[in-house]
Amino acid sequence: MTKQRINGQSFDMDLGETAVHVQKFTLDITDNTTAAKRNGRPDGWLQGDVAASGEMTIDRDGMRELTSAAKSAGSWQQLPTFDINSFAKAGDDEFKVEAFGCKIKLNKLLDVDKNSTDETLFSVPFEVTSPDFVSIDGVPYLTPLEN
Repeated sequence: MTKQRINGQSFDMDLGETAVHVQKFTLDITDNTTAAKRNGRPDGWLQGDVAASGEMTIDRDGMRELTSAAKSAGSWQQLPTFDINSFAKAGDDEFKVEAFGCKIKLNKLLDVDKNSTDETLFSVPFEVTSPDFVSIDGVPYLTPLEN
């Protein structure tokens, strides 16, 4: 018996309180955990620093939503951080990834090709800034801090 699998069409995205249609979405985690060495040989491991960032590709409607939020905040730089909730469901399979405290930082605002008949899309990079970091299917990526 075959079952339905998750693909890009299975995903819905919420940016804070706003549902935004994204054409493409990436989230990358950098974990600098490394092997410890003694006398030039592996001997255990060392906890490294972490970072997460990504990029979403949105259409003009999505850009209008973000522009409206930036206008309400006073500027793009004043746009508050928000949590990104991505959720996919296909048949009986579900997958959820949350990124907390995401901060937008625009860099490549336009990429226009006058010979293209494709819809204009906008790339919006972001950085994860919250100590809650990233959660995968409800499981935090990071080990809780000990006080």
